[in-house]
Amino acid sequence: MTHREMTPGEASAYLHVSREDLDLLVRREEIPFERKGDRVVFRRSDIDAWASQRLLGSSRETLQRFHRKSSAKAHDLSKQHAIIAELTRADFIEPALACRTRSSVLREMVKLAERTGLLYDPADLLKSIDARERLCSTALQGGIALLHPRSPSAYFSEDSFVLLGRTIQSIPFGAPDGSTSDLFFLVCCQDESLHLHVLARLCMMGRDTDLIMALREADGARSMYEILVRSEAEIVRGL
Repeated sequence: MTHREMTPGEASAYLHVSREDLDLLVRREEIPFERKGDRVVFRRSDIDAWASQRLLGSSRETLQRFHRKSSAKAHDLSKQHAIIAELTRADFIEPALACRTRSSVLREMVKLAERTGLLYDPADLLKSIDARERLCSTALQGGIALLHPRSPSAYFSEDSFVLLGRTIQSIPFGAPDGSTSDLFFLVCCQDESLHLHVLARLCMMGRDTDLIMALREADGARSMYEILVRSEAEIVRGL
């Protein structure tokens, strides 16, 4: 969208809010707009500034109010679809996290999430994944952990994503067998069905392929991404 003015329909899609919510914002004069005769129009520069100052930097409660009627982005959940490869990119991977504690892993993974450009509220995501870890560690046998928010939600991010961080040294993270962890996925999905699908796929990849060892031996983010793609392709072929 390159033009400077947007119709209500275009602004609604751009902000990921319903027309009903957008109309309410206009009636309350809580969003910048102009009237041209009987038409309401929005300048993109004003909308961007408003979103940054009023929406994206707001509390979770405010985000919920504006996004309550928006729907999560749809993703193919068929057995043959490579969902991990779709939700991950090489620049969503950090191969050398200098973390020594559980809390530092959580902080650095949220910083990585910020770099995706998809995250609405980093502080809220950190709070939610910390709450999930306090319930029960997401660390698994083999040195891998599947971090995720306490509850999947469309209010955390513009789209679902999967991140991967590899720590320079293994750290205690609460694995059931008492082993340390050095491979940390962060799964941020917009709905429960996608969330469970992604977790199941990652567990199968870690259990039934050489994913974990290959990720440890990889020489960088691009190689780690290619390993994820190969591992998932192996799983999909067997389904």
